[in-house]
Amino acid sequence: MKNRNRLTLAATAAAGLALAGCAASNTPAASTTPAASTTTAATTSSQESEVKGVGLNVANIDKSVAPCDNFFQYASGNWLKNNPVPESESSWGSFNELIDKNSAVQRQILEEAAANRSAAKGTNAQKVGDFYASAMDSMAIEKAGIAPLKPELARIDAIKDLKGLQASLGRQQLIGTGSVFNMGVGQDEKNSTQYAVLLYQGGLRLPDRDYYLKDDPRSKAIRDAYVTYVTNTFKLMGDSPAAAAKNAATIMRLETRLAKASKTRVDLRDPYANYNKMTVAELQKQFPNIGFPTLLAQQNLSAAKSIIVGQPAFVKEANAMMKAEPISDWKTYLRWHLVSSVANALPKAYVDESFKYTQALTGAKKMQPRWKRMLRSTDAALGEAFGQVYVDKAFTPEAKQKALELVNNLKAAFAEHIQNNEWMSAPTKAEALKKLNAFTVKIGYPDKWKDYSALNITRDSYLQNVLAARMWSANFENSKLGKPIDRSEWGMTPPTVNAYYNPPMNEIVFPAGILQPPFYDPNADDAVNYGGIGAVIGHEMTHGFDDQGRQYDSEGNLRDWWTKEDAEKFDQRAAMVGSQFDAFTPLDSVHVNGKLTMGENLADLGGLNIAYTALQKALAGKPKTKLDGFTPEQRFFLSWAQVWHANARPEYLRQQVLTDPHSPAQFRTIGPLQNMPQFYEAFGCKEDAKMVRVQNKRAKIW
Repeated sequence: MKNRNRLTLAATAAAGLALAGCAASNTPAASTTPAASTTTAATTSSQESEVKGVGLNVANIDKSVAPCDNFFQYASGNWLKNNPVPESESSWGSFNELIDKNSAVQRQILEEAAANRSAAKGTNAQKVGDFYASAMDSMAIEKAGIAPLKPELARIDAIKDLKGLQASLGRQQLIGTGSVFNMGVGQDEKNSTQYAVLLYQGGLRLPDRDYYLKDDPRSKAIRDAYVTYVTNTFKLMGDSPAAAAKNAATIMRLETRLAKASKTRVDLRDPYANYNKMTVAELQKQFPNIGFPTLLAQQNLSAAKSIIVGQPAFVKEANAMMKAEPISDWKTYLRWHLVSSVANALPKAYVDESFKYTQALTGAKKMQPRWKRMLRSTDAALGEAFGQVYVDKAFTPEAKQKALELVNNLKAAFAEHIQNNEWMSAPTKAEALKKLNAFTVKIGYPDKWKDYSALNITRDSYLQNVLAARMWSANFENSKLGKPIDRSEWGMTPPTVNAYYNPPMNEIVFPAGILQPPFYDPNADDAVNYGGIGAVIGHEMTHGFDDQGRQYDSEGNLRDWWTKEDAEKFDQRAAMVGSQFDAFTPLDSVHVNGKLTMGENLADLGGLNIAYTALQKALAGKPKTKLDGFTPEQRFFLSWAQVWHANARPEYLRQQVLTDPHSPAQFRTIGPLQNMPQFYEAFGCKEDAKMVRVQNKRAKIW
């Protein structure tokens, strides 16, 4: 994942390795005329004595499908058949299996912490234990009802005029309700050594602006489910049915107006368009109804002299709405955003209404068990506090050292690819190598852990703990303004099954959670590990050179370091990948958006090519022994495919295609391979095979 900060992650199209539960889908029909050489390339003759391998599950392979026809189905067809999506999930794949394994370790840590009532007050052990204990105490949550929210609801109720509304919007930023816009402190992308105040579009509860604006039956059904959710929640809060229905109509009207002013996810991929630095005085003059001095003061950011505005047209509309829309309607909007933002910390009736709406979005049949939901909540609030215990239990120094070796091997392979690049000029190559060599590499867990001493957690109220953690986090981020950039910080917690590249930091980060099978297995052969974690490392490195990442220099500054000719050549090659993915259809009439998924698709293609080169270097001079009947090259590609296998519900796929910068899993699997002659050779694919792209349409960038 291309990680920036808590603010821009919500506001921009994040590019990266995975979102949990990457989706798969209906596979293309198998060819009736596979290449004759395919079967012999992929299997072993009965006379040959088979050497067993480690790390690749050959039982997952469906040998009734030709690998040159549909490699996703071939590599994982038996797994797909035997692993339907569980009722509590919207998709299910390798990521989920590893997340489940990690969750079991985390659950044990949290239950032990919750059982320990003698932990010294103020210690991480006390905070983690008390937070999780309060989260699991459903009886106390039912008894408290909505009472812990009353101070915040009273603040909203006390709003009398525009000045009060402005102050409330500042408060909403601190308690994380997502009202109107997203504001906070992050790196200045044109001066990566400094922090700046950032302001981005927001204010919507549906997953994307398009859900408010599209008139297809699916979008209308989701809007209907959302209106029902809003109406029933207001009823739970004590409103009459008529008042609740009126309030729901108000929410839809205000949010639809904000949606119309919002940029699309594709438009948000342009970092230059998202960088509009203005002085506070200019902003106040241009958008007086927002009340920037008041907004900043509420967040202890009065020292800020300027703000980087992501989407000025959105701010212009928000400014108009602040004056044009009745204060009473804004109070209704703020009540809804407050309550819906903490729905999972409220009594069961609120959680049930939230889940009914989620079902319409994702197709999940039943709710996840409480411990899983509360584990995620604890990780979000105190991830580094119990992450320290997690790495002690689940991550060895040897694993960290081996991962670092792999990173160095991948860097060497990438440097070779840049140097041998046929379409790039010498000056651009020099800048690219400079950037590659400047990568900061973070593996496993932070060298310096977060200090939670200012966060007060008790067993009294889960809801109060959630709000306290949000306030602490916002204040922690905002306190950075005017200080040197903290380059030791992590954007993910240690157990996370993911990885990311952060452009302004120019860093690649691999949490301990992902450095386990099926991504990395210390007992597996090189081919399996290079096809798994090697391709993941290559993916994150390539993010530094994808359509967004390439616009940042070696120091993380948004700066054009390309010659005009080289940039045009890059765009031509990237467009080939965009067209390839545009043509993929996970469901009838639903196409992948090649522009939205561009960064991820380029990272997959580059990462896999680089990992393949690194594997060849690792194999040089060694005998190429077949394991499980497969050559090292075949095992490399099978490892890649088995990392990405997943099943998904159609509802999830529709939402993924609309909102997620990652392509559905089957296309992540086959997309890069269709461009790689190395794959064709490994499995003996002929030119007319379905997995082989026409030569003049094959994309190779890095």
